[in-house]
Amino acid sequence: MLVVDLDGTLIRTDMLYETFWAALSKRWLNVVPVLGALQGGRAALKRRLEGLGAVDAAALPYNDDVLAYLRRWREAGGRTALVSASDQRLVERIAAHVGLFDEAHGSDGTTNLKGPEKARFLAERFPEGFAYMGDADADYTVWEKATRAVTVDVAPALRARVDALTVASEHLTTRGSLVRPLIKAMRPHQWLKNVLVFLPLLAAHQLDLVTIGQALLAFAAYSLIASSVYLLNDLLDLASDRSHPRKRARPFASGALPLSWGTALAPGLLAAGVLVSLFLGLEFLGVMAFYYAVTTAYSFNLKRRLVVDICTLAGLYTLRIIAGGVATGIPLSVWLLAFSIFFFFALAAMKRQAELVSGAAAGEEKAHGRGYRVEDTPLVANMAVSSGYVSVLVMALYLNSGTVRELYDQTAPLWGICLVLLYWISRMVMITHRGWMHDDPVVFAARDRNSILCGVLIFVLAVAGIVM
Repeated sequence: MLVVDLDGTLIRTDMLYETFWAALSKRWLNVVPVLGALQGGRAALKRRLEGLGAVDAAALPYNDDVLAYLRRWREAGGRTALVSASDQRLVERIAAHVGLFDEAHGSDGTTNLKGPEKARFLAERFPEGFAYMGDADADYTVWEKATRAVTVDVAPALRARVDALTVASEHLTTRGSLVRPLIKAMRPHQWLKNVLVFLPLLAAHQLDLVTIGQALLAFAAYSLIASSVYLLNDLLDLASDRSHPRKRARPFASGALPLSWGTALAPGLLAAGVLVSLFLGLEFLGVMAFYYAVTTAYSFNLKRRLVVDICTLAGLYTLRIIAGGVATGIPLSVWLLAFSIFFFFALAAMKRQAELVSGAAAGEEKAHGRGYRVEDTPLVANMAVSSGYVSVLVMALYLNSGTVRELYDQTAPLWGICLVLLYWISRMVMITHRGWMHDDPVVFAARDRNSILCGVLIFVLAVAGIVM
């Protein structure tokens, strides 16, 4: 008999965390009954989470190497059992989906089938002996009772302890380094958006070292807190990400990174961001608190609301500019804020347009986890185009203001910026319409040669307005 563990062995995730985040993604108030169930012990907690956070067994990230091992074992005439500390109902559903197990056992809401309890259960259930496949320190007491030990991705120290046992041992290495998926989960490429905190000092031509240092601290705080939000969003979006053709490769959805890491790292990054924010004063900290509150509300609810999600994203982009002004003490122009609202509304609409176009190509009727249907695509595209053009109109009106004449010796070159923006917005919407936009528009622009050239041209025109 080959007995296989579930969490971290058969699947590249942990069902305790899976059900916890599934429950919170459905309704954030589910945290109340979860805390109540915790008082009854881990087995009671798992039973409660199983009821609150249903998980699709077919969508879970299975370990292909373990599945292949199971198939070889059965082809050789061996029997198999799935035994886990996860709740019995979950274990049965997963075993039924895999179709490679003769029996399945899990925690029953009272007894947590883990460690010594699992070892005792297996010794009584299979007195003739059993081989055991596991992945954690808690499995050591089980290996002590087994006739054969099979480990999956264990640490070197635990591997040495298993080898020291009197039973035959075998070791499977199926996972690479966690450093790369950890960095990917933090999405450092998205920090590009946070350069908006430098916009107030650039617009005001205030480039002294103190002001630049303040902006750098604001950038660091924003990046830390933004990464915390990205982790939280990915943990809440596990189900929808796994049904998406590209997002299923994200570290948590694919199982490349343990959910426990994200659960611990999200508040850790938030704390680090708050600490950096304190160096810039309580007003800046207040802005960051508002940013975190809005982004958290977006992760839990607002992203599913029609048009509200686009407005929220546009507001969050603009909030970065406000944060830069607060951090450096530079008053913000109404023109700058008006331009940013319309411009970033256009980018947010492009993002939704890209998801709808991608969904239509895949034969889907609506965007995953969003309030849009494929037939909404033309209207969303119109939102992007019209709002983008209005932002250029705001820019043109700003160029006629007295503020511009005070900051720039020549305003004629600045009108070229309007033409570049008209071209860039029109091209971006066209690219999205044709299904070539496979990322956030800001991230796409950072990798797109034409967009980079447009950015360089805008910079040259702005400098020309100063020095000519």
